[in-house]
Amino acid sequence: MSSDLLHMVDAISREKNIDKENIFIDIETGIASAMRRAYGEAQEIVVKIHRGSGKIEATLDGRPVSMVELGRIAAQTFKQVMIQKLREDERSSLFEEYSKRVGTLITGVASRMEGGTLVVNLGRGEAIIPRSEQLPGETHHPGDRVRAMILDVRESASQIRIVLSRTHPDFIKRLFEAEVPEVAERIIEIRALAREPGYRTKVAVSSIDMKVDAVGACVGVRGSRIKNIVEEINNEKIDIVRWNESSQILITNALKPAEIKEVFLCFELGHAVVVVADDQLSLAIGKRGQNVRLASRLTGWDIDILTPVEYDRSLDLMESTLRAVAGVDDVLLDKILAIGIISVGDLALVGAEPLVQELEVPQDLAERIVAASEEAAKRAAVTEAARLASQDGAGATETVEAAAGTGELGGSLAREGIGDDRSDLSAVGGPGEADRGDGPEGTTIDVTPSASGVVEEDSEGRNVRIE
Repeated sequence: MSSDLLHMVDAISREKNIDKENIFIDIETGIASAMRRAYGEAQEIVVKIHRGSGKIEATLDGRPVSMVELGRIAAQTFKQVMIQKLREDERSSLFEEYSKRVGTLITGVASRMEGGTLVVNLGRGEAIIPRSEQLPGETHHPGDRVRAMILDVRESASQIRIVLSRTHPDFIKRLFEAEVPEVAERIIEIRALAREPGYRTKVAVSSIDMKVDAVGACVGVRGSRIKNIVEEINNEKIDIVRWNESSQILITNALKPAEIKEVFLCFELGHAVVVVADDQLSLAIGKRGQNVRLASRLTGWDIDILTPVEYDRSLDLMESTLRAVAGVDDVLLDKILAIGIISVGDLALVGAEPLVQELEVPQDLAERIVAASEEAAKRAAVTEAARLASQDGAGATETVEAAAGTGELGGSLAREGIGDDRSDLSAVGGPGEADRGDGPEGTTIDVTPSASGVVEEDSEGRNVRIE
Protein backbone atom coordinates (compact mmCIF):
# COMPACT_ATOMS: atom_id res chain seq x y z
CA MET A 1 0.00 0.00 0.00
CA SER A 2 2.88 2.36 0.77
CA SER A 3 4.27 2.15 -2.78
CA ASP A 4 0.77 2.54 -4.22
CA LEU A 5 0.30 5.70 -2.18
CA LEU A 6 3.55 7.17 -3.47
CA HIS A 7 2.60 6.35 -7.07
CA MET A 8 -0.81 7.95 -6.56
CA VAL A 9 0.70 11.12 -5.11
CA ASP A 10 3.18 11.32 -7.99
CA ALA A 11 0.43 10.86 -10.60
CA ILE A 12 -1.83 13.52 -9.06
CA SER A 13 1.10 15.91 -8.78
CA ARG A 14 1.97 15.57 -12.47
CA GLU A 15 -1.61 15.63 -13.72
CA LYS A 16 -2.85 18.55 -11.62
CA ASN A 17 0.48 20.38 -11.29
CA ILE A 18 0.14 20.35 -7.51
CA ASP A 19 3.13 20.21 -5.20
CA LYS A 20 3.60 16.72 -3.70
CA GLU A 21 3.95 18.10 -0.20
CA ASN A 22 0.51 19.69 -0.47
CA ILE A 23 -0.97 16.35 -1.54
CA PHE A 24 0.60 14.56 1.44
CA ILE A 25 -0.81 17.22 3.76
CA ASP A 26 -4.24 16.81 2.14
CA ILE A 27 -4.14 13.04 2.71
CA GLU A 28 -3.14 13.52 6.34
CA THR A 29 -5.97 16.03 6.79
CA GLY A 30 -8.44 13.66 5.14
CA ILE A 31 -7.46 10.71 7.34
CA ALA A 32 -7.67 12.89 10.46
CA SER A 33 -11.18 14.04 9.43
CA ALA A 34 -12.23 10.42 8.86
CA MET A 35 -10.94 9.41 12.29
CA ARG A 36 -12.82 12.27 13.95
CA ARG A 37 -15.97 11.10 12.19
CA ALA A 38 -15.40 7.58 13.52
CA TYR A 39 -14.13 8.31 17.04
CA GLY A 40 -15.45 11.81 17.83
CA GLU A 41 -13.95 15.28 18.05
CA ALA A 42 -12.80 14.93 21.68
CA GLN A 43 -10.07 12.44 20.83
CA GLU A 44 -6.42 13.41 20.27
CA ILE A 45 -5.72 12.36 16.70
CA VAL A 46 -2.31 12.46 15.01
CA VAL A 47 -1.69 11.34 11.40
CA LYS A 48 1.76 11.20 9.83
CA ILE A 49 2.81 9.96 6.37
CA HIS A 50 6.48 9.19 5.81
CA ARG A 51 7.39 10.97 2.60
CA GLY A 52 10.04 8.49 1.55
CA SER A 53 8.29 5.18 2.20
CA GLY A 54 4.64 6.22 2.06
CA LYS A 55 3.95 4.51 5.38
CA ILE A 56 0.94 5.91 7.28
CA GLU A 57 1.09 6.25 11.07
CA ALA A 58 -2.14 7.23 12.84
CA THR A 59 -2.63 7.44 16.60
CA LEU A 60 -5.69 7.97 18.78
CA ASP A 61 -4.77 9.25 22.25
CA GLY A 62 -1.29 7.85 21.64
CA ARG A 63 -2.58 4.41 20.56
CA PRO A 64 -1.81 3.23 17.01
CA VAL A 65 -4.87 2.86 14.81
CA SER A 66 -5.20 0.72 11.68
CA MET A 67 -6.93 2.24 8.66
CA VAL A 68 -9.02 -0.93 8.38
CA GLU A 69 -10.74 -0.08 11.67
CA LEU A 70 -12.25 3.17 10.35
CA GLY A 71 -15.09 1.64 8.34
CA ARG A 72 -17.14 2.71 5.31
CA ILE A 73 -18.53 6.01 6.67
CA ALA A 74 -15.08 7.24 7.62
CA ALA A 75 -13.79 6.24 4.18
CA GLN A 76 -16.55 8.29 2.55
CA THR A 77 -15.59 11.28 4.72
CA PHE A 78 -11.95 10.86 3.64
CA LYS A 79 -12.99 10.85 -0.02
CA GLN A 80 -15.06 14.04 0.31
CA VAL A 81 -12.29 15.88 2.15
CA MET A 82 -9.70 14.80 -0.44
CA ILE A 83 -11.84 15.97 -3.36
CA GLN A 84 -12.35 19.37 -1.73
CA LYS A 85 -8.68 19.78 -0.80
CA LEU A 86 -7.41 18.77 -4.24
CA ARG A 87 -9.78 21.22 -5.91
CA GLU A 88 -8.53 24.00 -3.66
CA ASP A 89 -4.92 23.07 -4.39
CA GLU A 90 -5.58 22.95 -8.11
CA ARG A 91 -7.18 26.41 -8.04
CA SER A 92 -4.24 27.76 -6.07
CA SER A 93 -1.83 26.16 -8.53
CA LEU A 94 -3.69 27.63 -11.50
CA PHE A 95 -3.80 31.08 -9.92
CA GLU A 96 -0.09 31.00 -9.08
CA GLU A 97 0.87 29.79 -12.55
CA TYR A 98 -1.22 32.19 -14.62
CA SER A 99 -0.93 35.25 -12.38
CA LYS A 100 2.82 35.15 -13.08
CA ARG A 101 2.09 35.12 -16.81
CA VAL A 102 -0.14 38.20 -16.98
CA GLY A 103 0.90 40.22 -20.02
CA THR A 104 2.29 37.21 -21.91
CA LEU A 105 1.01 35.31 -24.92
CA ILE A 106 -0.90 32.07 -24.58
CA THR A 107 -2.47 29.71 -27.10
CA GLY A 108 -5.64 27.76 -26.50
CA VAL A 109 -8.52 26.12 -28.32
CA ALA A 110 -11.90 27.77 -28.80
CA SER A 111 -14.46 25.83 -26.78
CA ARG A 112 -17.79 27.66 -26.98
CA MET A 113 -19.52 31.03 -26.99
CA GLU A 114 -21.47 32.21 -23.96
CA GLY A 115 -23.44 35.38 -24.68
CA GLY A 116 -20.73 36.92 -26.83
CA THR A 117 -17.91 35.77 -24.55
CA LEU A 118 -15.51 33.25 -26.05
CA VAL A 119 -14.50 30.39 -23.74
CA VAL A 120 -11.00 29.07 -24.48
CA ASN A 121 -9.64 25.72 -23.32
CA LEU A 122 -6.07 26.10 -22.04
CA GLY A 123 -5.57 22.44 -21.20
CA ARG A 124 -5.49 22.67 -17.41
CA GLY A 125 -8.35 25.12 -17.24
CA GLU A 126 -10.55 27.52 -19.15
CA ALA A 127 -10.16 31.20 -19.94
CA ILE A 128 -12.54 33.76 -21.38
CA ILE A 129 -12.25 36.50 -23.99
CA PRO A 130 -15.03 39.05 -23.38
CA ARG A 131 -16.62 40.68 -26.40
CA SER A 132 -14.77 43.91 -25.59
CA GLU A 133 -11.44 42.07 -25.87
CA GLN A 134 -12.22 40.43 -29.23
CA LEU A 135 -11.32 42.02 -32.55
CA PRO A 136 -14.23 43.58 -34.46
CA GLY A 137 -15.61 41.22 -37.06
CA GLU A 138 -13.63 38.15 -36.09
CA THR A 139 -15.39 34.85 -35.45
CA HIS A 140 -14.22 31.70 -33.70
CA HIS A 141 -15.55 28.19 -34.07
CA PRO A 142 -15.12 25.28 -31.64
CA GLY A 143 -11.71 23.72 -32.20
CA ASP A 144 -10.09 26.86 -33.66
CA ARG A 145 -6.66 27.79 -32.35
CA VAL A 146 -6.81 31.06 -30.40
CA ARG A 147 -3.80 33.19 -29.54
CA ALA A 148 -4.23 35.98 -27.04
CA MET A 149 -2.58 37.83 -24.17
CA ILE A 150 -3.34 37.07 -20.55
CA LEU A 151 -4.96 40.28 -19.35
CA ASP A 152 -6.07 39.42 -15.83
CA VAL A 153 -6.29 36.49 -13.41
CA ARG A 154 -8.86 36.70 -10.62
CA GLU A 155 -9.37 34.30 -7.75
CA SER A 156 -12.84 33.68 -6.33
CA ALA A 157 -14.22 31.24 -3.81
CA SER A 158 -15.25 28.71 -6.44
CA GLN A 159 -13.04 29.26 -9.48
CA ILE A 160 -10.11 31.00 -11.11
CA ARG A 161 -11.16 33.52 -13.74
CA ILE A 162 -8.55 33.94 -16.49
CA VAL A 163 -9.30 36.86 -18.83
CA LEU A 164 -7.60 37.04 -22.23
CA SER A 165 -7.36 39.93 -24.69
CA ARG A 166 -6.75 40.33 -28.40
CA THR A 167 -7.38 44.09 -28.47
CA HIS A 168 -4.87 45.32 -25.88
CA PRO A 169 -1.92 47.29 -27.33
CA ASP A 170 0.51 45.02 -25.46
CA PHE A 171 -0.84 42.09 -27.49
CA ILE A 172 0.83 43.66 -30.53
CA LYS A 173 4.08 44.07 -28.58
CA ARG A 174 4.04 40.40 -27.56
CA LEU A 175 3.44 39.36 -31.18
CA PHE A 176 6.44 41.40 -32.30
CA GLU A 177 8.54 39.77 -29.59
CA ALA A 178 7.42 36.35 -30.81
CA GLU A 179 7.99 37.03 -34.51
CA VAL A 180 10.98 39.39 -34.46
CA PRO A 181 14.00 37.98 -32.56
CA GLU A 182 15.65 41.40 -32.39
CA VAL A 183 12.66 42.73 -30.44
CA ALA A 184 12.73 39.78 -28.03
CA GLU A 185 16.48 40.28 -27.52
CA ARG A 186 15.94 44.03 -26.90
CA ILE A 187 18.15 45.00 -29.84
CA ILE A 188 15.08 46.70 -31.28
CA GLU A 189 12.83 48.56 -28.85
CA ILE A 190 9.17 49.38 -29.34
CA ARG A 191 9.18 52.98 -28.16
CA ALA A 192 5.49 53.76 -28.63
CA LEU A 193 2.35 52.10 -29.94
CA ALA A 194 -1.10 53.38 -30.87
CA ARG A 195 -3.90 51.05 -31.88
CA GLU A 196 -7.50 50.99 -33.02
CA PRO A 197 -8.12 47.24 -32.71
CA GLY A 198 -9.19 45.52 -35.87
CA TYR A 199 -8.43 48.50 -38.09
CA ARG A 200 -4.97 50.00 -37.77
CA THR A 201 -1.90 50.13 -35.54
CA LYS A 202 1.12 52.41 -35.56
CA VAL A 203 4.32 51.12 -33.95
CA ALA A 204 7.39 53.32 -33.37
CA VAL A 205 10.64 51.37 -33.19
CA SER A 206 14.32 52.12 -32.65
CA SER A 207 17.52 50.07 -32.61
CA ILE A 208 20.41 50.16 -30.15
CA ASP A 209 22.66 48.62 -32.82
CA MET A 210 23.53 50.97 -35.67
CA LYS A 211 23.97 47.95 -37.95
CA VAL A 212 20.37 46.82 -37.44
CA ASP A 213 17.63 48.65 -39.32
CA ALA A 214 14.69 48.69 -36.91
CA VAL A 215 11.97 49.08 -39.54
CA GLY A 216 13.48 46.56 -41.96
CA ALA A 217 13.98 43.95 -39.25
CA CYS A 218 10.36 44.25 -38.13
CA VAL A 219 9.06 43.92 -41.69
CA GLY A 220 11.33 40.99 -42.51
CA VAL A 221 12.50 39.68 -45.86
CA ARG A 222 9.72 40.36 -48.37
CA GLY A 223 7.41 41.14 -45.46
CA SER A 224 7.67 37.65 -43.94
CA ARG A 225 7.71 38.75 -40.30
CA ILE A 226 5.00 41.36 -40.44
CA LYS A 227 2.85 39.00 -42.50
CA ASN A 228 2.57 36.55 -39.60
CA ILE A 229 1.53 39.33 -37.22
CA VAL A 230 -1.03 40.79 -39.62
CA GLU A 231 -2.61 37.39 -40.22
CA GLU A 232 -2.85 36.79 -36.47
CA ILE A 233 -4.83 40.01 -35.93
CA ASN A 234 -7.35 39.45 -38.71
CA ASN A 235 -5.49 41.53 -41.34
CA GLU A 236 -5.36 44.67 -39.22
CA LYS A 237 -3.14 47.28 -40.90
CA ILE A 238 0.23 47.96 -39.25
CA ASP A 239 2.39 51.06 -39.85
CA ILE A 240 5.97 50.71 -38.62
CA VAL A 241 7.36 54.15 -37.77
CA ARG A 242 11.01 55.00 -37.26
CA TRP A 243 11.45 56.56 -33.81
CA ASN A 244 13.26 59.86 -33.39
CA GLU A 245 13.97 61.88 -30.24
CA SER A 246 13.02 65.03 -32.14
CA SER A 247 9.28 65.49 -31.84
CA GLN A 248 9.14 67.27 -35.19
CA ILE A 249 10.83 64.38 -37.03
CA LEU A 250 8.78 61.80 -35.13
CA ILE A 251 5.52 63.53 -36.07
CA THR A 252 6.67 63.67 -39.69
CA ASN A 253 7.44 59.94 -39.64
CA ALA A 254 4.17 59.10 -37.89
CA LEU A 255 2.08 60.88 -40.54
CA LYS A 256 3.71 59.10 -43.47
CA PRO A 257 3.05 58.42 -46.31
CA ALA A 258 1.83 62.04 -46.39
CA GLU A 259 4.54 64.55 -47.31
CA ILE A 260 4.94 67.14 -44.57
CA LYS A 261 6.05 70.71 -45.29
CA GLU A 262 6.49 72.08 -41.76
CA VAL A 263 5.80 71.13 -38.15
CA PHE A 264 5.26 73.78 -35.45
CA LEU A 265 5.28 72.74 -31.80
CA CYS A 266 3.58 74.61 -28.97
CA PHE A 267 4.88 73.15 -25.72
CA GLU A 268 2.53 75.29 -23.66
CA LEU A 269 -0.53 73.63 -25.21
CA GLY A 270 1.08 70.30 -26.08
CA HIS A 271 -0.12 70.52 -29.66
CA ALA A 272 1.58 70.48 -33.03
CA VAL A 273 0.50 72.25 -36.20
CA VAL A 274 1.46 70.33 -39.32
CA VAL A 275 1.40 72.06 -42.70
CA VAL A 276 0.85 69.89 -45.78
CA ALA A 277 0.12 70.59 -49.43
CA ASP A 278 -3.50 70.54 -50.56
CA ASP A 279 -3.09 67.22 -52.35
CA GLN A 280 -1.63 65.67 -49.18
CA LEU A 281 -4.35 66.84 -46.82
CA SER A 282 -6.69 63.85 -46.96
CA LEU A 283 -3.72 61.48 -46.94
CA ALA A 284 -2.35 63.07 -43.75
CA ILE A 285 -5.74 63.08 -42.02
CA GLY A 286 -6.66 59.58 -43.15
CA LYS A 287 -10.01 57.90 -43.49
CA ARG A 288 -12.31 59.39 -40.84
CA GLY A 289 -9.26 60.99 -39.20
CA GLN A 290 -7.65 57.66 -38.39
CA ASN A 291 -4.11 58.49 -39.55
CA VAL A 292 -3.78 61.76 -37.64
CA ARG A 293 -5.60 60.32 -34.62
CA LEU A 294 -3.17 57.40 -34.30
CA ALA A 295 -0.18 59.65 -35.01
CA SER A 296 -1.33 61.93 -32.20
CA ARG A 297 -1.52 59.03 -29.74
CA LEU A 298 1.80 57.64 -30.91
CA THR A 299 3.72 60.89 -30.49
CA GLY A 300 1.85 62.28 -27.49
CA TRP A 301 1.06 65.54 -29.32
CA ASP A 302 -2.34 66.97 -30.22
CA ILE A 303 -1.86 67.29 -33.99
CA ASP A 304 -3.70 69.77 -36.23
CA ILE A 305 -3.34 69.44 -40.01
CA LEU A 306 -3.43 72.67 -42.07
CA THR A 307 -2.87 73.55 -45.70
CA PRO A 308 -0.52 76.46 -46.50
CA VAL A 309 -3.51 78.73 -47.20
CA GLU A 310 -5.11 77.87 -43.85
CA TYR A 311 -1.81 78.37 -42.05
CA ASP A 312 -1.25 81.78 -43.67
CA ARG A 313 -4.82 82.82 -42.92
CA SER A 314 -4.44 81.89 -39.25
CA LEU A 315 -1.09 83.66 -39.04
CA ASP A 316 -2.38 86.79 -40.77
CA LEU A 317 -5.31 87.03 -38.37
CA MET A 318 -3.01 86.77 -35.37
CA GLU A 319 -0.57 89.34 -36.73
CA SER A 320 -3.28 91.85 -37.63
CA THR A 321 -4.89 91.38 -34.22
CA LEU A 322 -1.66 91.86 -32.28
CA ARG A 323 -0.44 94.81 -34.34
CA ALA A 324 -3.59 96.64 -33.26
CA VAL A 325 -2.44 96.28 -29.64
CA ALA A 326 -0.25 99.15 -28.47
CA GLY A 327 3.24 97.96 -27.55
CA VAL A 328 3.42 94.98 -29.93
CA ASP A 329 6.23 95.12 -32.50
CA ASP A 330 7.87 92.74 -34.98
CA VAL A 331 10.34 91.49 -32.38
CA LEU A 332 7.57 90.43 -30.00
CA LEU A 333 5.62 88.82 -32.84
CA ASP A 334 8.68 86.74 -33.77
CA LYS A 335 9.10 85.68 -30.13
CA ILE A 336 5.48 84.57 -29.94
CA LEU A 337 5.86 82.56 -33.14
CA ALA A 338 9.08 81.02 -31.82
CA ILE A 339 7.23 79.31 -28.94
CA GLY A 340 4.80 77.68 -31.37
CA ILE A 341 1.85 80.07 -31.07
CA ILE A 342 0.47 80.70 -34.55
CA SER A 343 -3.15 81.76 -33.98
CA VAL A 344 -5.36 83.93 -31.83
CA GLY A 345 -6.93 80.72 -30.56
CA ASP A 346 -3.55 79.61 -29.23
CA LEU A 347 -3.01 82.93 -27.47
CA ALA A 348 -6.47 82.81 -25.93
CA LEU A 349 -5.79 79.33 -24.59
CA VAL A 350 -2.28 79.83 -23.18
CA GLY A 351 -3.19 83.04 -21.34
CA ALA A 352 -0.90 85.80 -20.18
CA GLU A 353 1.40 83.82 -17.86
CA PRO A 354 3.66 82.21 -20.52
CA LEU A 355 4.08 85.58 -22.24
CA VAL A 356 5.19 87.15 -18.97
CA GLN A 357 7.45 84.35 -17.76
CA GLU A 358 9.01 83.12 -21.00
CA LEU A 359 9.01 86.21 -23.20
CA GLU A 360 9.33 88.78 -20.38
CA VAL A 361 6.32 90.70 -21.67
CA PRO A 362 4.94 93.24 -19.16
CA GLN A 363 1.88 91.94 -17.34
CA ASP A 364 -0.38 94.71 -18.61
CA LEU A 365 0.66 94.19 -22.24
CA ALA A 366 0.30 90.41 -21.94
CA GLU A 367 -3.24 90.75 -20.62
CA ARG A 368 -4.18 93.14 -23.44
CA ILE A 369 -2.74 90.72 -26.01
CA VAL A 370 -4.77 87.83 -24.60
CA ALA A 371 -7.95 89.92 -24.39
CA ALA A 372 -7.59 91.02 -28.02
CA SER A 373 -6.94 87.43 -29.08
CA GLU A 374 -10.04 86.19 -27.27
CA GLU A 375 -12.21 88.78 -29.00
CA ALA A 376 -10.72 87.99 -32.41
CA ALA A 377 -11.21 84.26 -31.87
CA LYS A 378 -14.83 84.82 -30.86
CA ARG A 379 -15.53 86.96 -33.93
CA ALA A 380 -13.88 84.39 -36.17
CA ALA A 381 -15.98 81.65 -34.60
CA VAL A 382 -19.20 83.59 -35.29
CA THR A 383 -18.18 84.21 -38.90
CA GLU A 384 -17.28 80.57 -39.48
CA ALA A 385 -20.42 79.26 -37.79
CA ALA A 386 -22.59 81.54 -39.92
CA ARG A 387 -20.86 80.34 -43.08
CA LEU A 388 -21.32 76.68 -42.17
CA ALA A 389 -24.95 77.23 -41.16
CA SER A 390 -25.71 79.00 -44.43
CA GLN A 391 -24.28 76.02 -46.29
CA ASP A 392 -26.58 73.71 -44.35
CA GLY A 393 -29.52 75.99 -45.18
CA ALA A 394 -31.04 75.88 -41.68
CA GLY A 395 -30.29 76.69 -38.08
CA ALA A 396 -28.07 79.66 -38.87
CA THR A 397 -29.31 81.85 -36.04
CA GLU A 398 -28.96 79.19 -33.36
CA THR A 399 -25.50 78.19 -34.59
CA VAL A 400 -24.21 81.76 -34.65
CA GLU A 401 -25.57 82.50 -31.17
CA ALA A 402 -23.99 79.33 -29.79
CA ALA A 403 -20.65 80.15 -31.38
CA ALA A 404 -20.70 83.71 -30.06
CA GLY A 405 -20.94 82.43 -26.51
CA THR A 406 -18.20 79.84 -26.84
CA GLY A 407 -14.70 81.19 -26.63
CA GLU A 408 -13.13 77.74 -26.94
CA LEU A 409 -14.82 77.22 -30.30
CA GLY A 410 -13.30 80.43 -31.54
CA GLY A 411 -9.86 79.34 -30.39
CA SER A 412 -10.23 75.97 -32.02
CA LEU A 413 -11.43 77.40 -35.33
CA ALA A 414 -8.77 80.05 -35.36
CA ARG A 415 -6.05 77.52 -34.67
CA GLU A 416 -7.21 75.15 -37.39
CA GLY A 417 -7.73 77.77 -40.10
CA ILE A 418 -10.56 80.30 -40.01
CA GLY A 419 -13.08 80.01 -42.81
CA ASP A 420 -11.62 76.91 -44.43
CA ASP A 421 -13.85 74.85 -46.69
CA ARG A 422 -13.33 71.46 -45.11
CA SER A 423 -14.57 69.67 -42.02
CA ASP A 424 -12.07 68.67 -39.38
CA LEU A 425 -12.09 64.99 -40.12
CA SER A 426 -9.60 64.27 -37.37
CA ALA A 427 -12.18 65.11 -34.73
CA VAL A 428 -15.19 63.14 -35.89
CA GLY A 429 -16.16 59.58 -36.52
CA GLY A 430 -14.34 56.41 -35.71
CA PRO A 431 -12.78 53.43 -37.39
CA GLY A 432 -14.84 51.56 -39.87
CA GLU A 433 -17.19 54.40 -40.73
CA ALA A 434 -17.92 55.28 -44.35
CA ASP A 435 -15.36 57.42 -46.11
CA ARG A 436 -16.77 60.82 -47.08
CA GLY A 437 -14.70 61.17 -50.21
CA ASP A 438 -11.33 61.22 -48.42
CA GLY A 439 -8.27 60.35 -50.41
CA PRO A 440 -5.99 57.40 -49.61
CA GLU A 441 -5.61 56.87 -45.89
CA GLY A 442 -1.91 56.16 -46.20
CA THR A 443 0.33 53.33 -47.18
CA THR A 444 0.10 50.30 -44.98
CA ILE A 445 1.93 47.02 -44.91
CA ASP A 446 0.50 44.49 -47.34
CA VAL A 447 1.40 40.93 -46.53
CA THR A 448 1.74 39.81 -50.16
CA PRO A 449 5.41 39.00 -50.88
CA SER A 450 6.94 40.39 -54.05
CA ALA A 451 9.90 39.41 -56.12
CA SER A 452 12.07 41.85 -54.22
CA GLY A 453 11.48 44.22 -51.34
CA VAL A 454 8.13 44.74 -49.63
CA VAL A 455 4.85 45.60 -51.26
CA GLU A 456 2.72 48.23 -49.60
CA GLU A 457 -0.87 48.95 -50.54
CA ASP A 458 -2.78 52.17 -50.09
CA SER A 459 -6.52 52.42 -49.41
CA GLU A 460 -7.30 52.61 -53.11
CA GLY A 461 -5.59 49.31 -53.80
CA ARG A 462 -2.48 50.77 -55.44
CA ASN A 463 0.68 48.77 -54.70
CA VAL A 464 3.87 50.61 -53.86
CA ARG A 465 7.11 48.65 -53.75
CA ILE A 466 9.74 49.44 -51.15
CA GLU A 467 13.11 48.05 -52.13
